[in-house]
Amino acid sequence: MILKNAEVLNGKKIRQLMKLLEEQWGVDKMPDCGFLQKGNDVFLITRSVDSIDLRTLNLNSLGLYFAELRNEQLRFSIEGSQLIGKKAKNVISLSDSQLAEWIRGADLVLDSSGRNETDRFCIVENKGDFYGCGRVKDG
Repeated sequence: MILKNAEVLNGKKIRQLMKLLEEQWGVDKMPDCGFLQKGNDVFLITRSVDSIDLRTLNLNSLGLYFAELRNEQLRFSIEGSQLIGKKAKNVISLSDSQLAEWIRGADLVLDSSGRNETDRFCIVENKGDFYGCGRVKDG
């Protein structure tokens, strides 16, 4: 099904997305939902969307913005990080002052002792709340 340059993902594409979720984030199960992809953006939608003829509607978007697909990696939106955060690996806990700096857009220098820091996305967490994704590179 196509919606203005967006595609409801079929079983094969969902399996590819789930493979990325498991490899990158350690998440092997999602809530019962469908996925819509528009460009590199991935949205969560209800599975019952198949019962609607979307071609007859004038819609710009549909569903909850979940993640962006970049170079075979998923970068979660804030909402995506909140849905996945408790189950995910690659979560960085920030102090209150680090979080404030990160929200302002500043680069942070993290203590990478004991961690294998490579060029990858991590979910940003503070006191059990999830704030989206950041890229960790060279500490």
